[in-house]
Amino acid sequence: MPWVVDREHLERARRVVAEHASPTRLVEAKALGEGVWLKLECEQDTGSFKLRGALAAMAALDPTRAARGVVTASAGNHGFGLARAGARLSIPVTVFVASSTPAIKREGIAGAGATLEVVEASGYDAVEALAKAAAEARGVAFVSPFDDPDVAAGNGGTVGLEILAALPDVATVVAPVGGGGLVAGLAAARRIEGARFALVGVQSEACPAMVRSLEEGHARLTFEGEPTLAEGLEGGVSETTFAIARAELARMDAVSEAAIADAMRFAKRALDLTVEGSAAVVIAWLREHAAEVEAPIVGVVSGQNVDPEKLARLMGR
Repeated sequence: MPWVVDREHLERARRVVAEHASPTRLVEAKALGEGVWLKLECEQDTGSFKLRGALAAMAALDPTRAARGVVTASAGNHGFGLARAGARLSIPVTVFVASSTPAIKREGIAGAGATLEVVEASGYDAVEALAKAAAEARGVAFVSPFDDPDVAAGNGGTVGLEILAALPDVATVVAPVGGGGLVAGLAAARRIEGARFALVGVQSEACPAMVRSLEEGHARLTFEGEPTLAEGLEGGVSETTFAIARAELARMDAVSEAAIADAMRFAKRALDLTVEGSAAVVIAWLREHAAEVEAPIVGVVSGQNVDPEKLARLMGR
């Protein structure tokens, strides 16, 4: 079913996020160019922006249904966010992840009190199919990481509100795209607040579901890409997020795996930030394309949950 983020979704998300999460810093990043700023969602509780959407989705549930718990599928950060949100709102959570999900994310999910279901599945889409079947069999709600107006309102919507409060004249916002919920929420905040910034989406060339969808003119609901450092952006998009991206994005680009690896190293050495591959796509894009768009520019640095061993290998240690 198509959905839209309206003012009610955004206001409900704003309230619950303000109560249970913290605003993140917006910092100037002159190493990336004049007029470039970074929204540090990597500093959010759980290490990513996904806590915001999880809180918003849980707050919107009917209390009787919520008491039975929820099920989700995740590449890691959404599950971690939902686990933490469930603990704060007293809602049981079960998270399905692939066995390839980084250990730091699996450990975070379990440590936050959720039931962790690790499955042998190839890619996010297969995990989601198993999780949806389990939710239906158990008679509980499935909370999508991206295809949900409350999730989008919490994730992109509240991030957008914070950006506009801190930098009202922002001209361009650059964000990572997996399923498309983050840019859907950012677009909603722009529309509802009457802002005018251009919105740019970025993903990995190894799994470019939204890029391909826009090129082909239809939503790639599932997408099996190549192995990628940006595993949090794997899988397909939804009909709704595709339609929003087609209508609202100024451009939708993909960056190479080499550029993502270089951006992770650059973030650590030049910016003193630990970023996962799904966040590094934005830094990679800014390093190459920041001069092509109007400033001030804000890049959403979406998460920091990379296994230390992987980061050490990338850093050459």
